[in-house]
Amino acid sequence: MPVIVVVGAQWGDEGKGKIVDHLSEKVDIVARYQGGANAGHTVVIGGDEHVLHLIPSGIFHERVTCLIGNGVVVDPVALMAEIRQLEKLNIRVSGRLFISHNAHLIMPYHKLLDTIREQTGEKIGEKIGTTGRGIGPAYIDKFMRVGIRIVDLLDRDLFLRKLRQNIAEKNTILRKIYGETELDADRIAAEYVEFDKEIDPYITDTSLFLHKALRENKSVLAEGAQGALLDVDHGTYPFVTSSNPTSGGACTGLGIPPTAVDSVLGVVKAYSTRVGNGPFPTELTDGMGERLRETGGEYGATTGRPRRCGWFDAIALRHSVMVNGITRIAITKLDVLDELPEIRICIGYEHGGKLLKTFRSDASTLESLVPVYETFPGWETSTAAVRSYDQLPPNARRYVEAIGTFTGTEVHMVSVGARRDQTLFTH
Repeated sequence: MPVIVVVGAQWGDEGKGKIVDHLSEKVDIVARYQGGANAGHTVVIGGDEHVLHLIPSGIFHERVTCLIGNGVVVDPVALMAEIRQLEKLNIRVSGRLFISHNAHLIMPYHKLLDTIREQTGEKIGEKIGTTGRGIGPAYIDKFMRVGIRIVDLLDRDLFLRKLRQNIAEKNTILRKIYGETELDADRIAAEYVEFDKEIDPYITDTSLFLHKALRENKSVLAEGAQGALLDVDHGTYPFVTSSNPTSGGACTGLGIPPTAVDSVLGVVKAYSTRVGNGPFPTELTDGMGERLRETGGEYGATTGRPRRCGWFDAIALRHSVMVNGITRIAITKLDVLDELPEIRICIGYEHGGKLLKTFRSDASTLESLVPVYETFPGWETSTAAVRSYDQLPPNARRYVEAIGTFTGTEVHMVSVGARRDQTLFTH
């Protein structure tokens, strides 16, 4: 049962959209298993850049069916905007996109509470750095068992009862704690009833859909959002996302068994970046960090926020390899390092006079670590026109192979630019 899980193996923004788009040429189904519209997956086709937030990156291949699984929290506004955006590009969505009836809906009060809590956290110095898209509050309601799922829209009485109960509670919080204006339940109900009419053709039991496809030996690519170091259980808590981007999240987020997973591919940048707050051991706050940001265009696809940049952290990647079961990696943005005379890889941390070779996911410890580096000579020549791995400069190949050696993984793909043809396979 050939299911390939593609995970971000750092703090997100590794270029998963490009890798999934590339691999989609040879699969039947691409399925998104967690997160929400806080993710931004960028695909460049013919020089045109396309950013997706909810719809899987395989949508650009006509023969591919795309699924949004039960583990995703769906923002109706973002979803319909994406569908219309794709239709304007003459990309057929109807009949190719299916959404789990068990996926939870992001409601207007989720976005409002997300923004207010982030602003409150900023005032007291405890800002997480969320996108304000309502993801965290939606997952809170899901696990409090008061969330509204897409299937609830089918029963109008049930939907209205749950919605009014939720808004009554949220209005109390908004009024008494934050001094905000209360929300209008009837107006929100009317908006979601209209949304139900638009979304109905896309809704199905995606778990059943996948099991049938696997029995027919169809190939499935499971696409995660964010990165393993932002996983709510295995990341740098509390500076994490509200779901499980790690490979285990693919099973719960799609309703498939672990025995269906054939392999896990980890996507990593040739250096490290992070958006939002939280510990980042190899962060460069000097001119080199700025150089990486500008050369790599390191600004968030969803928010436009500048990303924090630093050297490659092999210890952090080894942690991702361990918790995800990664056997192969795809290295993106190697070309960003083309002009550097030397490049560093973090191979350990100093802490309390000791050398650590394992990752620490607790924020307080991570913030006090001092990275230990191994330095590699740069190649100081452009790789953008290289079209086979063997044509890479020798120093570039040494750097790539060192990443594989340090982390005990096979480097499967290397990207030297945003376009599809700038993707190299090692064998």
